[in-house]
Amino acid sequence: MSRVLAIANQKGGVGKTTTAINLAAALAANDLRVLVIDSDPQGNATTGLGVGKDPDRPSLYHVILGDSAAKDAIVATEFEGLYLISADKNLVGANLELVDIRDREYRLRERIAEIRDEYRYIIIDCPPALDLLTLNALIAADAVLVPIQCEFFALEGISELMDTIDRIGESFHHPLLVEGILLTMFDDRTNLTRQVAADLKEFFQDKVFRTVIPRSIRLAEAPSFGKPILSYDPRSKGAESYIQLAKEILDHEQARQSAQGAR
Repeated sequence: MSRVLAIANQKGGVGKTTTAINLAAALAANDLRVLVIDSDPQGNATTGLGVGKDPDRPSLYHVILGDSAAKDAIVATEFEGLYLISADKNLVGANLELVDIRDREYRLRERIAEIRDEYRYIIIDCPPALDLLTLNALIAADAVLVPIQCEFFALEGISELMDTIDRIGESFHHPLLVEGILLTMFDDRTNLTRQVAADLKEFFQDKVFRTVIPRSIRLAEAPSFGKPILSYDPRSKGAESYIQLAKEILDHEQARQSAQGAR
């Protein structure tokens, strides 16, 4: 059974792309076929996975607007078991061009339906905005993973995203699970980090992942080499953290399946 996770937070610089790339690689390292969909016009997940922006190759822009089938836009990365639908600056235009299209919010879900069962996990890297691209990603997803940096304004933006998730459930009859809140760029030497982490755990309780992603130079360097941290420095703390996060997500899924089987 395939599972689609959207990595979303309208605040920029919280580690969405880092999480999309490295969680996908950690899941692929478990012998699972994984597809990353780069839904951010900046195309950072594309670059971070070492895939060049080729104007002759279909990208997510062409998939969403119906010019290409999803299967024709998929490229293999150098990391075994990990595949990508790329993004480039053309994707900016999709937000405008989708406005007049009927059922525009369902475009991504419809487009990936034909390839969904070929992958165990599909990870969608959302842009830092609650726009039509993010709405398409959330409606295509089974669950959303929210990376949050432990900083003063961490809780401020998250309430808006949670409202959006609730509205999607009501307006589009799409009950979207919150897979979890992921604390990123974590440095427990500072009082602020510890305080924000405590506030988030009090507010979201068991929705906060046990795994935290540390502030790490190696993790920050890896995308510039076009590699996930598991390829760039597999013994680093960053690599270890994403392996733990993948394990936690797989454990969540197993627990959900056991609970459904017990009914």
